[in-house]
Amino acid sequence: MFDTFGKSADTAGRNDNTLRKLDRLNKALRHEEPDRVPISDFFWGSFVARWRRELDLPADANPYYYYDLDWIVTIPNMDPWIRSFETLREDAEQVVVKTGFGAIMHKHFQHPMPETTAWEMDTFEKLEQAVFDASADQRRFFAAGDNQIAGVGDGFQRNSPPWIETVNRLRPDFPVYGSIIEVSECLTRLIGQSNAMMWMAEFPERMGAVINRLGRFYLEMAKAEIAAGAGLLDGFVVWGDVAYKKSTFMSPAYWRQYFKPWVAQMTAAAHAAGLPVIYHGCGNVKAIFADYIEIGVDAYNPLEAKAGMDAVELRRQYGHRIGFCGNSDIQVWESGDRNAIRREVLRKLNAARGGGFIFQSDHSVSSSVSGPTYDAIVKLVREFGQYPIRLPADINEEV
Repeated sequence: MFDTFGKSADTAGRNDNTLRKLDRLNKALRHEEPDRVPISDFFWGSFVARWRRELDLPADANPYYYYDLDWIVTIPNMDPWIRSFETLREDAEQVVVKTGFGAIMHKHFQHPMPETTAWEMDTFEKLEQAVFDASADQRRFFAAGDNQIAGVGDGFQRNSPPWIETVNRLRPDFPVYGSIIEVSECLTRLIGQSNAMMWMAEFPERMGAVINRLGRFYLEMAKAEIAAGAGLLDGFVVWGDVAYKKSTFMSPAYWRQYFKPWVAQMTAAAHAAGLPVIYHGCGNVKAIFADYIEIGVDAYNPLEAKAGMDAVELRRQYGHRIGFCGNSDIQVWESGDRNAIRREVLRKLNAARGGGFIFQSDHSVSSSVSGPTYDAIVKLVREFGQYPIRLPADINEEV
């Protein structure tokens, strides 16, 4: 069997429902109309706990399985240094660790997200001279261990399982995407956003050389991950926040000179392996959105509504030159206002006409979203996301 992105699709161990989900997702990314709009999301652990409690579900209930969602992302060890967390302080309420990014992270268990308080790379000279563990080190894909991205976030986890085990565990039930961070995301974790912007301004060419070194490092890691997946992956996510609410962190010209080439090469490497690419970048990226089309990214995520991104308007502007993944305003979801939520969810389905749309929130599902609210959202998308799209007259928009 061959999927439409050109790679031989290994169907071993996958049931008909999983293959239908894969076909649905791939058709959407090819801008064809499948049976219905694909739906999935990224969930905070604190949301999952609330969802279980409010819907009276078992302690091991999982929204991906409960709603039979359409795709899922996996995360290998992308830390520059592969090492166990160094515990600096720990008690029943909090833990402070130094990670494989050299970041000192304070995780208070009652707060949804950790705080990074310091970085090992605290001078530009240290950053220039840093030597990392090999991109293709097999521990990244085949060994259990601590890693920052999987371990320190909404939750806290030590000794994450081997990436390849996670891929194999999920494949029978979901289309499984691998993932890699690109340079901007690395810099945020390695030196902090303020240092990154300051050093780009102070040392633009020298910082450009660092960006190129990091770009090469993560490009080779992406290639190694695809090889380690050995045909088991269905797609690839590139994580790379480069913007805030109003615009990009750096000038579009600087991004195009130093960051864009590595995103392009990562996308090309995934495409060479037959894998569609979804790029995840928060904030308002309107100034460089056309560049992602030029690069060949198959879909853009999360399209933050709170940063002024609107999938319906973008579809009018760019047509079907790129797919959209996300954009349903999480702040509306958090309000609990069922009428506002219904209007928000259904309006965004206008962008799904002709395919090219995966329904998700405009970032991730937070603990401020109630279990009944998310349950209602899934039911709305399943009801009104059937092709051909037919929406109520007051929500129907030309695209």
